[in-house]
Amino acid sequence: AGELEDAPPPLDVRPPIDVDRTDCPDAEAQLVYTITSSYDLQSFNPDTGQFRLIGRISCPAPPNATPFSMAVDRRGIAYVLFTNEELFRVSTATAACISTPYTPRQSNFGLFGMGFATNSVGPTETLFVAGAEQARDNRPPGARGLARITPGPFDLAFVGDFVPNVESAELTGTGDGRLFAFYRKGGDSPPSYIGEIDPDTAQVVGERRFDTVDQGQGWAFAYWGGDFYMFHAPPPGQTTRVTRWRPADDSVTQVATTPLTIVGAGVSTCAPQQ
Repeated sequence: AGELEDAPPPLDVRPPIDVDRTDCPDAEAQLVYTITSSYDLQSFNPDTGQFRLIGRISCPAPPNATPFSMAVDRRGIAYVLFTNEELFRVSTATAACISTPYTPRQSNFGLFGMGFATNSVGPTETLFVAGAEQARDNRPPGARGLARITPGPFDLAFVGDFVPNVESAELTGTGDGRLFAFYRKGGDSPPSYIGEIDPDTAQVVGERRFDTVDQGQGWAFAYWGGDFYMFHAPPPGQTTRVTRWRPADDSVTQVATTPLTIVGAGVSTCAPQQ
């Protein structure tokens, strides 16, 4: 009973308001992009359910470090966090990769899920991160909760602990400043959840439960065209399923699979909102 009493209200995804599109690039930069545990950068077209390989990224990271999560800004530039906690900048056109000035372990954030959301209706935006508290490669667990990273200087500022608590969250944002998370609770999945997060307080203001979606070995998350796309690799294999949740009719549909393990996804806040 306690869990029911503490649960957030149902997730009400209203249609977006008009957004500022003055600096939006061409349509090619408005697809969903994914990164795999094997360094493959792909685009995903939600209209067709097709993946296209852009290239294998080669970032200046140690050989044993692999991609952990990804976000894409409104110009179509990807930011990829590796398991050694370094953040890299990747071209979604060529897969070229360079370092960023981001300093790991700010406010003790180690590994994290991440996504961009606009400030109000744009065009400026913020990179939000959700602390993963995972110990990897002899590194201690990092902080949990929500933080924001300012593009440019890459300074991290803690927002707050998630209320109620969520675990293993990946984030996606919209062109009208809303922030959503794809997560589990209590360490187990399924079920998985999508929740709307207040970007100023880290409060979960609404939630939808998915009893058949298992985050598995790798998971990622994107909002595109009014729908949510959950990328998840349930056992026993590494195959990633793409499950679409359409709030307009509350339908849950598997729309694609790939034999690769997707660990990050990102989409420009200029992408179609409905």
